[in-house]
Order: sequence, then structure tokens, then C-alpha cells
Amino acid sequence: MTDLVAPAFRADRCDRIAPFHVMALVERAQQLAAAGMDVIHLGVGEPDFATPPQIVAAGARALADGRTRYTPALGIPALREAIADFYRQRFGVTVLPEQVVVTPGGSGALQLLLAALIGPGDGVLLTDPGYPCNRHFVELVSGTPQALVLERSNGFRVTPEQVAAAWQPNTKLLMLATPDNPTGSVLSAAELAALAGVVAERGGALLVDEIYQGLVYGAPVHTALAVAPDALVLNSFSKYFGMTGWRLGWAVVPRSLVPDLDRLAQNFFLSPTTMSQYAALAAFEPDTLAELERRRAELARRRALLLERLPALGLPVVGQPDGAFYLYLDVSAFTSDSFEWCGALLEQSGVAMTPGLDFGTQHQPGHYVRVAYTADCERLEQALARVQQFLERR
Repeated sequence: MTDLVAPAFRADRCDRIAPFHVMALVERAQQLAAAGMDVIHLGVGEPDFATPPQIVAAGARALADGRTRYTPALGIPALREAIADFYRQRFGVTVLPEQVVVTPGGSGALQLLLAALIGPGDGVLLTDPGYPCNRHFVELVSGTPQALVLERSNGFRVTPEQVAAAWQPNTKLLMLATPDNPTGSVLSAAELAALAGVVAERGGALLVDEIYQGLVYGAPVHTALAVAPDALVLNSFSKYFGMTGWRLGWAVVPRSLVPDLDRLAQNFFLSPTTMSQYAALAAFEPDTLAELERRRAELARRRALLLERLPALGLPVVGQPDGAFYLYLDVSAFTSDSFEWCGALLEQSGVAMTPGLDFGTQHQPGHYVRVAYTADCERLEQALARVQQFLERR
């Protein structure tokens, strides 16, 4: 059978959507593992914990009970209510169930929000370094990604002065993440309030990605809604709740925006995954939350180990990685091409990391790599020993 002939035309956005550079390394890591190499995976941003059994059991019950049909486009009422109650109990913030929009993953929430707010030529300020897919979502709605270039000198933290300087006449939205990817930095309530003020003064909107919100170490967890109630907040069941493959997220928005999001969700997605929604109801049960806190404590131990040991190898950690499960390392003492460096580390030592090129283009990404501490402490010890040997050979 011959291949079908592709159309003679294609959208030029295909040329602007960059691949994840780490995926080439992931594929090579899989090849090396298949050939017998012991590979330690510290590259992909996915926790190594399985979905909590309480959530899995709830999903199985949903299937057994025939919960396989479409739900309302914005999610089942019980889950919207549970999420709103979570904000009240965990953060002391009043969120109405009708403000909660359940989506197919955090990415689905971002797509809906951008489609509702951003039109052709509208600018969206995005941090560099930052999560790379965000600028591609802006492209998808014909908006203009605008780089908010962060500085190594202050640990890649966002300041009101930087936002004010980067704001342009067509800028409509500032998008932040806390904790962020790749540095793990956490914005304080005071910082969020100040940034919200800068945006409000310019008539813009603030969108805060809180998908790593539950994974904070050494400080109370907070939400931007506590200091910026008009902010748009997106979250996900993937990271803290351990449900990456279930593809379920949510957004909290002003009620006036909900009718627009409802229409868009009906057309884009029909509804979030039914089984996942019923499974997620178990995410807020006390025994599930207790298990999630045990996992957070384990991540904190891993973080402490790496923060102690990596600088001694000549790999300083940038900024204040108080959240998520990432450290951003300065490898400029060894290379100006972190993609090549990560490739050599994988080939020679069997340790997979993510090159800085995946997180932006204007902050000297060749000087940085991201480590995801998604392996247990024993494996991290092995990885540290291999990295030390690798550096000694270079």
C-alpha cells in the first residue's frame, strides 16, 4: 500500500512550534536502556509515584458503574464543588463552584483561557526561562508571545520593575507560574500582590499557573487568589495529585468569563474525561491527602540531598528552588552547549537531564540544565557518583 499524498500546503505555525529537545534524549535513553544500559531518568517532569490507590479505586468504580458518557462541558458539579471546597479548607479562600472550570489537563485550561482572552496580535508576557509550550498556545490563538527575560543575577525571579519595562502597547496578559518550571522558584504572596498591581494599572489580566502548588518545601502553600482575587488561576491533578496520565485539570475564573469558557469547551472538548473526574473526587479525601503529604516529604528529602551535593561538584543551583521537583543548574564552568553536554552525560554515564534550550532562548540556555528529582535517594546517590566521574573525565 502506498502512502497517501499530503496536502500541498501547510500552516506556517508548524515551523514556529519547536520540539521538546529533551525528547530526543529520552528516545536515546530508551535505546540505551533497551541495549542493557542502566539509565537514571532525571529529565522528564513526571513524578515517579503511582497514582494514589484511593484515586485508582474510585476510577475503577466509575467504570463499573457505567460512568462512561459525556458530562457537562465544565465538569461534573460534584467535582467543581470539591475543588471549591479545597480552596476554602486549604487556603481560606472563597471560591464558588460556578467559578471552577474542569478541563482536559492543565493544558486544556490554558487553551480555553487564551482562546477566551487573546485575539490576533494581542501580546502575552511569558517568562524566559519558562515552560516552553506556553508560547505555542499563544501562537495557536494568533496572539504574540512576548519574552519577559529574567536575570541570573536575581535568581531568575520576576519583579514588578521587569514587568513594567517589558509591557508593550499590545500586551494584554501576564502569565506566571509558581512554583515555576524549570527553576522551582515560588513567588510569595507579597510578590504576587505587587505583580498583580502592575498588571491592573495597565488594564491587563494576570494568569497564574499553580500546577505545582502542593509541592512547596519549608513554607506554607498559598494561592494567588488570596492576594489577587481577580487573577485567572489554572491547576492540574497531574503533579501533586499524581494523575499525569488521567489528563485532568481546572481553572478558577471570574464568573463573568464562565459563559464564554462554557461555549468554547463545548466546541473544543465536549467535556473532560468522565472516568477521570469521578476518580478525582477521591483526591480530596483525608487518607489521599495524607498519602500525598508523605510523598511531598519524600521529595523534600531528595531536594535536600541534591542541594547539599551538587554545588560541591561545581554545579551551582540557580535561584531559590522552594517548590516543584526541579533544580536548574549552572553548567557554564563545563560547557556553553548544555544540549551537547546532556547528550554526552547520557551516553557516557547513563544519567538523563534536560538542557536549558527547552526553557527559552534569551537567558543563555546553553549554560543551564534542569534536574528533576523524580528518582529515589538511592538512585540519586548513584546519579551523583556518575556525574562526578563524568566531570572528572571531561
